[in-house]
Amino acid sequence: MFPPAERPALSDPAFVPPLPTPPPLPSQTEWQPLPRRAATLAGVAGGITGAILIGGALGALWIVFDLPMRWIGAAAMPLPGALIGALFGYRRQRRTWWRLDAQGLGVRRDLMWQLETQVPLSRVQHLDLRRGPIERTARLATLVVHTAGSRFSAVSLSGLDQADAERLRDTLGHQLDRDDDAL
Repeated sequence: MFPPAERPALSDPAFVPPLPTPPPLPSQTEWQPLPRRAATLAGVAGGITGAILIGGALGALWIVFDLPMRWIGAAAMPLPGALIGALFGYRRQRRTWWRLDAQGLGVRRDLMWQLETQVPLSRVQHLDLRRGPIERTARLATLVVHTAGSRFSAVSLSGLDQADAERLRDTLGHQLDRDDDAL
């Protein structure tokens, strides 16, 4: 590559190429939906939970009330439980949005009750990214924003696209560094 006499020193900035700049976040003033693959994963998790909890409860009621075909009916109850759980899990993720604006990070959830959380930049203490094995496979991540206050003060946003989660963490972290420098 370089002749031995012309090889730059390791401390020379020309030796190390600059890192590529990540693409900017989408329009940060608009509410951004979570990716569809996050809703699919949430639907699968909700289906498993619903099959166990709702299906088990329905199966127990089927046996207790001695309904026809007692054991076959009880064994079939995890199916409607899984469908109910999958529907709620999928809809919950599809009805979750986020945005980053000049005031901070906003999270909006809207299934039965509407919940909107705004985390001001001045309250952010530190940021975490969590990625379990299933999330890594689906290229998803969970952003945890720890805020000033009691020990349970954190806002968690699961199902973010991995690139969006990293850019959000970097952008919020950069904002924190700028605010610290201004003090």
